Amino acid sequence: MPRAIWTGSISFGLVTVPVGLFSATEDNAVSFHQYERGTTDRIRYRRINERTGEEVAFGDIVRGHDDGDGQTIIVEPSELDQIAPGRSRSIDVTAFVDLDDIDPIYFQKTYWLAPTKEENAKVYALLAAAMEATNRVAIANFVMRGKQYLCAVRSERGVLSLETLYYAAEVRDPHDQLDHLPEPADQTGREFDMARTLIESMSAPWRPEDYEDTYTERVKQLIDDKRAGNEVVAESAAPAPTDVTDLLEALQRSVEARRAS
Repeated sequence: MPRAIWTGSISFGLVTVPVGLFSATEDNAVSFHQYERGTTDRIRYRRINERTGEEVAFGDIVRGHDDGDGQTIIVEPSELDQIAPGRSRSIDVTAFVDLDDIDPIYFQKTYWLAPTKEENAKVYALLAAAMEATNRVAIANFVMRGKQYLCAVRSERGVLSLETLYYAAEVRDPHDQLDHLPEPADQTGREFDMARTLIESMSAPWRPEDYEDTYTERVKQLIDDKRAGNEVVAESAAPAPTDVTDLLEALQRSVEARRAS
């Protein structure tokens, strides 16, 4: 069994369920090291004291906050744990909400939650079944690695998962951040009708197994080609932006191509 990233308890009402937190996803991208160009000399990074030039052991590193007045406030990891809600070992449920009410922009990363001991399995299973029956997810806070997270705990087929969420203050307003945003498009006219027809013709059920990381496959092929001394074949260039004067024709041709296929 994989090792838990974090261990603690889910707390709702007066009920406490000891659980472990496990990664639910993995990165299958090809990993690279850094080398100096023209050599096979690895580039490595070390934790260096900028005053002495000496390397510092990881266990001797603490955190510091620059208060802006030239003073650095040193904070020990143990001090961060002491002030954490639930002493860093509790997923404190504050409410149960409908999953559809959460905008996807708030989702960060997914983890699995599992009982830490066999005797905790019954309470875990009861919570999972009750959440699935009511179609609700638990909104909670917990602390991991010196940071507090907002999270959503949900149940599917008897297994609890935890999605870390962004706080509202962390989500940027696009109208404050982005230039060149247009006014809402006119929902009348041939162009709108054609765009809607194209979207409907491309509609399909969500099947994640239908999608693959083709770029990673291309990277693997690149490595194989270079190992064998073969010529590297470049992909075609990205399509040019559609000119507004050609928009209707481009939509019509797209719809016709979908119908033909």
